[in-house]
Amino acid sequence: MDDEVFAGEIDPEIAELMELDDAEDADDGSPNFEDLFSDGIVKKQEADKVDLSKEAFALPSKFSDDRTNPIFSSKEYYKSVLSGEGEPSKRVHSLLSQFLNATDPKDKSMYRAKLIAAIWNLSSSIVSKFSSLTLPKKFFLRYGFLLPTLVSREQRESIGKIVVENNSGEPFYYFDEWLSKVASGQISSSSVDEVKQVRNNQGAKIQAQIDRTKGTCEFHLGEIKNKAREIENAEEELKEKINIISAHQTFDDGLSSAYDGGQKTALSDIMNVCRFLSNKDKELTSSFLTYENIKNQLHDLEDKANQEGVPSSLNSKTLENEFNTVRQMIKMVTGRQGNHIPFLMKQYFRSNIRDLGTRENVIMEFAAIEAIDEGLFKRTFKRQTNRIVPYILLVPGYGERGICWEPFEKFNRATSRGRVAVPIFPKDLKIAVIAAAADLRWQVAKEKAQHYWMEEGLTGRYYQWFTEKKIRGDVREYFIQDYILWITKESEGTQKLDKDVRGIFWRNIPFRQELRERLRKRGFVYNELYKKDVNRSLSDGY
Repeated sequence: MDDEVFAGEIDPEIAELMELDDAEDADDGSPNFEDLFSDGIVKKQEADKVDLSKEAFALPSKFSDDRTNPIFSSKEYYKSVLSGEGEPSKRVHSLLSQFLNATDPKDKSMYRAKLIAAIWNLSSSIVSKFSSLTLPKKFFLRYGFLLPTLVSREQRESIGKIVVENNSGEPFYYFDEWLSKVASGQISSSSVDEVKQVRNNQGAKIQAQIDRTKGTCEFHLGEIKNKAREIENAEEELKEKINIISAHQTFDDGLSSAYDGGQKTALSDIMNVCRFLSNKDKELTSSFLTYENIKNQLHDLEDKANQEGVPSSLNSKTLENEFNTVRQMIKMVTGRQGNHIPFLMKQYFRSNIRDLGTRENVIMEFAAIEAIDEGLFKRTFKRQTNRIVPYILLVPGYGERGICWEPFEKFNRATSRGRVAVPIFPKDLKIAVIAAAADLRWQVAKEKAQHYWMEEGLTGRYYQWFTEKKIRGDVREYFIQDYILWITKESEGTQKLDKDVRGIFWRNIPFRQELRERLRKRGFVYNELYKKDVNRSLSDGY
């Protein structure tokens, strides 16, 4: 590592660069979020919608760019990150120099703690000018890439090949992309205390009603699309059956044959299909009426919001709060004993791009988990099951595992996405993503059971086993570790879980049918679980 650039006092060129802002930033260095945009607000765009028809991930066509972005080796990169940030940039540069040059462990530890706080203050300052981000500032927020000489050439090349734009169509976002979506209103903010806000603010109450009604509206729209798809499939089947009964054998005298056995069966099938279509048409008509009524309710609520003066734009405070919320997410994925330095240093992450939590890699990891746990993203509301992928926020951190921030929005349980954070620089990417999936599984089941989470469903059964075994510790943490074994070991036929836990998971987090069929042939234990499935299906339609 080249530390010479930091030796002694602040580099005169950088000092001169920073002094350009002295007149404007002569305060305490804390960011002024009212300067986010010229008028302090950003107009809302259309909110993100969930496509309930998608049944699987759109897998990425490429995992890296062909060429390395030269910006990550530019001698001007570091100056560009600090440029225009006034006092926060001066403090970061000074503390970074002292931290890198310190030889005494106590001094090193002291400068490290101060530097961490200074880096976050610099990030806040950059976010406060979010509408005019330069590429270096954008990549600093996205990856924590601060100084090229702090990472190796191989690492710079790997980061430089990460695909910048979201071409996947999936809800996977880097930090800067996430802030942009929240600022524009396409994604609602990750509020920490929504309930308190709703109770104390009439405008927030109306907005909560709008959010709930939107969720119900989207749910019924998805229901209509599903019924329409069923009708289309039945109509195609009807056409095939009609073609079968229309095909007659013709004799030499020009007479056609009577219906044969297959055609008579097709006639019977046609009557069944017609009955099915008639019933579905009634359901579809009813669904349309319900949908129209809810749309009218939504319009009335939006009119009421306009009359009450509920703002149609987001003020800069929203972005400040979201930045602080994501900062908490980064702390959680890093963990108490993890490395909380919020910028990249070569000794803390791997050089191979396939080991990094890039958008493309994380999509592939979640797709691999879903291939085993097919119900991971499925949510049932009013007896209709939809696949709803949560927002996946890719955060700049060295965390060992991902976390679920919330399973779904409080005011829209029907179609809202949850929020999951995954570190870009994990110790083991596969384990980090599986841990995020486990946390999502746990929190969705817990919210579904609500006050009875210790008694009912997945969490209830697991909690009862946990207490019966008199295990000490956090039951959620134990569940996550067991889920990791479920996906990595048990799915391959390697028995690592407690017998009772295996039974709970087999019933409540079932493998795909093909995998269960394969496992039953791998040993007595899985065969017995499979037989119980068959018995339940015969007795109660499980």
